[in-house]
Amino acid sequence: MSTASAVHVDAIAEETRLAAFAQAFPRERIPEAAVEVVRHILLAVAGTAIAGASEDGCKPLREMLADRGGKPECTVFVYGDRLPATSAALLNGVMCRALDFCDAMVPGLHIGSSLVPAALAAAELNGGCKGSDFVAALTVGAELAARLNRSEADYDGFDPTGVAGVFAATAAAARVLGLDEAQMRNALALAFNRCGGSFQSNVDGSLAVRLIQGWVAESGVHCALLARSGLTGPARFLSGVYGYEHLFSRGRGIVGHADRGLGEEFLLQRAVFKKYPSCGLTQGVTELALQVAAEADWTSQRIRRVEVRLPPYAHRLVGHPFAIGENPRVNAQFSAQYCVASALLRKASKLRHFRPEEIRDPDVRAVIGRIEVTADPAMEGRGHTAVDLAVEAVDGTRYARSLDVAPGFPGRPLTGAEHRSRFDECIDYAAIALPPAQAGRLVEAIGALDELDDVRLLAKLMVASGAAAPEGAR
Repeated sequence: MSTASAVHVDAIAEETRLAAFAQAFPRERIPEAAVEVVRHILLAVAGTAIAGASEDGCKPLREMLADRGGKPECTVFVYGDRLPATSAALLNGVMCRALDFCDAMVPGLHIGSSLVPAALAAAELNGGCKGSDFVAALTVGAELAARLNRSEADYDGFDPTGVAGVFAATAAAARVLGLDEAQMRNALALAFNRCGGSFQSNVDGSLAVRLIQGWVAESGVHCALLARSGLTGPARFLSGVYGYEHLFSRGRGIVGHADRGLGEEFLLQRAVFKKYPSCGLTQGVTELALQVAAEADWTSQRIRRVEVRLPPYAHRLVGHPFAIGENPRVNAQFSAQYCVASALLRKASKLRHFRPEEIRDPDVRAVIGRIEVTADPAMEGRGHTAVDLAVEAVDGTRYARSLDVAPGFPGRPLTGAEHRSRFDECIDYAAIALPPAQAGRLVEAIGALDELDDVRLLAKLMVASGAAAPEGAR
């Protein structure tokens, strides 16, 4: 056999190994540390869905999907509507991402907000799913996305959520639906054809950021159903001449590495859980601003100027001059200037601080005008979340802080209490709130996920009583 043929065969084998892992990796071989991350993902997504259900874009999307109608297959979180599985996954994914407070993976892959809606939709389609099986489905899905996202440096502006995240949603949905190995491989191959989405959506502060999340969840369910029905995708979706390796790795080596240590090393354990409700690349600068805020009573009149230095990658996403724009919350979430000004003046960074009326605060706007954010190529070796911050008071006093790893990132994980605090903040913020006892039962169910007889209970516990019907359903 020639060398070229050997490489070709091995490459095809890698796609088969990924499909086999997704289809059949046993729950009992998943380490507790990975399962703990899965529970954290589920708790984070449940909280952000409940808190995000009334945010911009969710109401018109819900009304549009209700007006389109279709078979009432799956539950819409919070509201309790029944929509076709793909429609429910789409809307639920958008709600989960609306506040940008969900889990993530460096440098911008949001897994859970598509993974969980797709997997729960599949569970409802399937007539139920045991908790232990659900754990396995979420784990294999998240792990595939984490591995394929290794080539993110070559995405060149593609949104990692739209590129790698679709494999997570598809694998999890397919696993819950009980696809065989050949069907799983075709589901993943079809998902490859749905990869897309651009970070320009983030830079411009558009609602497309949350729509991409919903599209990924929708595609996950759709690809699994198509494969179960016998539709096929490209066998060489990773290794082919126009496969993932060529398009999203620029030919630099995802093939041959995606399955390295598969089933032994769980990359999903590198998941990020934000301490603050804004872009992951603003976590470090928010942390430093709060440290400085704790040292003095800052007012807009007391701050002379602020200097922020970021690695070029972070600067491209969050370093641009702040503008309120059409979607104030999104623009603020992805603005280092806003996050610093708000944290300095308010000594906190909470969901309520990203409401439009808070964003328009004249004092915050005044401080934003004194914040200079620059890109420093010398910081690239320190990691995506590295930041240097200097705040100068009008009396000349200078406060300088630096960090390389932001809280909630690998190396600085949140505590169990901080994870619960995130969830509680979401419940308190929600416009359509769950009763405290119901929220408590949801937390308990997630904590006992392996023991659940049927995970459809989770969807039921995420529905608030008394939510209004959508316009299209009246």
